[in-house]
Amino acid sequence: MIKKIIAPILLSSTIASMSALAQEVIFYSTQANPLKEADAMRNDVLSGFSGKVQFLPQEAGPFFSRIEAEARAKSVSLGVLGALHGHFPQINSTLDGIDDVINDLPAVQANNALSNLGKLGGAEQKYIPWMQATYIMAASKKALPYLPSGADVNALTYEELAQWGENLKKATGKPKLGFPAGEKGLMHRFLQGYLYPSFTNSVVTDFRGDDAKSMWKWFQKLWVNVNPRSTAYNLMQEPLLTGEVWVAFDHTARLKEAFDQKPDDFVAFPAPSAKAGRGFMPVIAGLAIPAGTPDRAASVELIRYLSEPEVQIKTLKATGFYPVVDVELPADLPANVRIAGKAIALQANSSDALPSMLPVGLGSLNGQFNKIYKDTFQQIVLRNADVDRILDRQAKQLKRIMNESKAPCWAPDKASAGACPVK
Repeated sequence: MIKKIIAPILLSSTIASMSALAQEVIFYSTQANPLKEADAMRNDVLSGFSGKVQFLPQEAGPFFSRIEAEARAKSVSLGVLGALHGHFPQINSTLDGIDDVINDLPAVQANNALSNLGKLGGAEQKYIPWMQATYIMAASKKALPYLPSGADVNALTYEELAQWGENLKKATGKPKLGFPAGEKGLMHRFLQGYLYPSFTNSVVTDFRGDDAKSMWKWFQKLWVNVNPRSTAYNLMQEPLLTGEVWVAFDHTARLKEAFDQKPDDFVAFPAPSAKAGRGFMPVIAGLAIPAGTPDRAASVELIRYLSEPEVQIKTLKATGFYPVVDVELPADLPANVRIAGKAIALQANSSDALPSMLPVGLGSLNGQFNKIYKDTFQQIVLRNADVDRILDRQAKQLKRIMNESKAPCWAPDKASAGACPVK
């Protein structure tokens, strides 16, 4: 009789144990989708995970469709979701709260600027920062002796940058600051992600406020010490290599050749700060758990694994995205990765870091949105037009775009229930 009772219990326990061992975490991601990156994720990054994981990279459309379909059917098979910051608002209602996960990852949580973005404007953590790309500053080492007295290149202010540009022009007889203001340059990202946030703590709402007016008047003065060929620069690595420019701003991918070709000649450093903070535009990818996932504990373990410093470095090698935790980058990485990586970490982890996210929700009006910032720069800075008149005119166009798209505000602007307001 005892045997009859014990046998079914043992059999049931064995089956349950085998089922648990066979449980596989489905890692569904919009990132690392190219074949080479996907193979590197499977073979180099995820191979060290103690559990079973199936990596399924996907384009954004099918990614959203499957998540939403599983949530509606209340039959969730996915374990971990990997996506860009701008993807998560669309699936926010399907995500599990993961305060317990972020609290168990002190190295990630220490990066307040990025970890707070994972709350998606609410009180509860919805994704864990996973990896990042961004824009930084670069300089020839020949420019360093002309830094303003007492200035720290890794903690510059915009006033110090302006003084540095003036010092360089006096010393060399030529303007040595440079910006990617060419037709295909990313000058609008500097304005949206760096200048506006740092001076106004806004990108949209306070587009024509008093702080914005002061900022533009200050930028007019700084431009006197900027190389006039900046209006033809699309990638700043080229003028840095030729020596036309000694100090520049650009995306890390557009500084790559300068760092790789002459690693001993250049330094990378964080963007400057102003009264509102150190504005910067991160391209953040995060990790989330869908509500109702079949094995939440296994999903949590995979996120913990992907957040380990050595795994973050493997992810960098596989995808080109940089770690979100403070890590010592190994010497065998390409020069551009080592040089830029330090600046990226300093920028994101600075005490006054102020992330400004890529625009979300604009749809087909995204190009018009960018054009407003380009046109404002051209009119005010390049043509010396009246600041108040140009900002008033462009603010009307900006308001039209926000109302037509109905896009709510994104960081650093305060969250809005409907279209992001323009004062």
